[in-house]
Amino acid sequence: MKQLLKKLRKYEIMIRKVANNHLQGDYQSIFKGAGLEFDDLRPYQYGDDVRTIEWKVSAKGHGTFVKTFKEDKDQSVYFLLDISGSQDIGDERRKKIDLGKEIAGVLTLAAIHEGSQVALVSFSDQKEKVILPGKGPKQGVKVIRGIFKHENKSIKTNLNEMFTFSLNLIKKRSIIIVISDFIDENYERSFKALGEKHDVVAIQVTDPRESALPSLGIIPVFDKEEGKTTWVNTAFGSFSKKISDTFTTDRNSLKELCKKNQINYLPIDTQEDIVLPLIELFRYRNKTMKRG
Repeated sequence: MKQLLKKLRKYEIMIRKVANNHLQGDYQSIFKGAGLEFDDLRPYQYGDDVRTIEWKVSAKGHGTFVKTFKEDKDQSVYFLLDISGSQDIGDERRKKIDLGKEIAGVLTLAAIHEGSQVALVSFSDQKEKVILPGKGPKQGVKVIRGIFKHENKSIKTNLNEMFTFSLNLIKKRSIIIVISDFIDENYERSFKALGEKHDVVAIQVTDPRESALPSLGIIPVFDKEEGKTTWVNTAFGSFSKKISDTFTTDRNSLKELCKKNQINYLPIDTQEDIVLPLIELFRYRNKTMKRG
């Protein structure tokens, strides 16, 4: 555990250093922006967002008033971590599941460092591990233990169940970071609902084998979730093309779904270092929040 924390902290410090150079020390804005609470009313000024007008008060005829908000100091960051069997793909040294846990661990440390409350929901086709929001180093260690020490009850996937469970669990507007390969069906409706209620970031973990299967002749392909082996001929060009096309189509559909529903989307490959992609995410969120 000490070695693990040391590795994660090294990544987190690296992210902070790079981000400070690029974002003038404002990298923590990935953990800000969702938690705003009503503060007061003031008279409307030219340029105010009409969506902040308090119509009931304004209707009384004493002028037009807008609501002002302050940052909620108890900002919660939830990590929704997919730990199903489809994540068990990649090089022995670093599979998708390892990448997902690494990202969740690093961002947990970063959120704790910034004073946010941190929570974890890990899922397969059922609730695997739930750690409710808390602050401080002890909570950070608790969440990281939950990420790395948990042993699965199931290896199947049900993203719709994960999103529906989270919608019922998380009542207050929060930042939700979903880490998954998004290999599943019929989850779009609950995912969209999550995006409407919360500030959602979707991090899609992928592996090169999913989009470019090498030509190895006839080989057995084992579906871990179903527990079945299918023999396929990888020498057929049409088979490789179908694999590649399916991967591209699914990824583009997810990107489009995120774009339509104001969900930040970030793909990270098992061959990549996590630092630069995460910096890009911080930079993007920083820019859009300043615009907003």
